[in-house]
Amino acid sequence: MTLPKTLIAGMVAIACTGLLTTPATFAQGNGQAVAPPQTEVLTVTENEALRFMREEEKLARDVYITLYNQWKLPVFNNISQSEQRHTDRVKALLQTYRLTDPVTNDTVGVFLNADLAALYAQLVARGQTSSLEALHVGALIEEVDIVDLQKSMSETTRSDVLSTYDNLMRGSRNHLRAFVGQIQAQGVTYVAQTMPQAEVDAIVNSPNERGQGGGGHGGGNGNGQGRGRW
Repeated sequence: MTLPKTLIAGMVAIACTGLLTTPATFAQGNGQAVAPPQTEVLTVTENEALRFMREEEKLARDVYITLYNQWKLPVFNNISQSEQRHTDRVKALLQTYRLTDPVTNDTVGVFLNADLAALYAQLVARGQTSSLEALHVGALIEEVDIVDLQKSMSETTRSDVLSTYDNLMRGSRNHLRAFVGQIQAQGVTYVAQTMPQAEVDAIVNSPNERGQGGGGHGGGNGNGQGRGRW
């Protein structure tokens, strides 16, 4: 049977309208049609914050690896491993949102961000002057990390991003406790380097926190292990 051209045209129009107004579907193994996965788009601010945090956590790891090789203090070895987990968590978020990973070369001291590359050299040079100065470098890194994380958390409402930042923040507070504890164990009073002194004191004088991202133990007693923008 030959259909009239007008009827064919009407059928095509209906089909096209359906394609434009109905979400695309694909069949599962059980034959049911479901909507395809959606890739959410981050804001420019969220994107930049995640990419920066990926390298900032790597910066902490790299400095601690280098200073451990210099002074053999367990605090640097232990916390560098925690920082590896931190940068891996941010990498997972970059993959979730299909963002370009700035860490294309994971070699210690190599960064896409030129400012972080220069900062790595400055912090290492400072930390290599003495073991006490190295501990102050560690504390400075953790202070800056906390400030940056606070800012980044204020700029997003995404639950997965906030959860990751919260875990990193908890870890950074523990790391700050650890470095300050090591400094105080040498009879030196720690003076905050970028955060308000009262805020640093409140962190240092509170117990270690547990949970994801809370690694880096041993704050105030100096026996444990133990980061705004630069």
